[in-house]
Amino acid sequence: ERVKEWNRQSLEKGLQKGLQQGIQKGMQKGIQKGMQKGMQKGACDILIRLLEKKFGTIPDELRHRLEQADQQQILQWSERVLSAESMGDVFGN
Repeated sequence: ERVKEWNRQSLEKGLQKGLQQGIQKGMQKGIQKGMQKGMQKGACDILIRLLEKKFGTIPDELRHRLEQADQQQILQWSERVLSAESMGDVFGN
């Protein structure tokens, strides 16, 4: 009887520890993903401002393309703004 109780307690402790670890890992991944999304959004917002200052209004289809791009692509386009003579130069059109 005592062995059964000890086994049950050990199992409960193991389950609690596993649950805590799972929650912690999930929270860490969520925080990391949220930070990446925030950085991507910030980079996109800056690129949009640069494009508007240099070329004026951005067509909706280009704005949508910007919003769907990953951070690496946004950085490449941002570098092209410096020497571009048109929005087509920035986006490789």
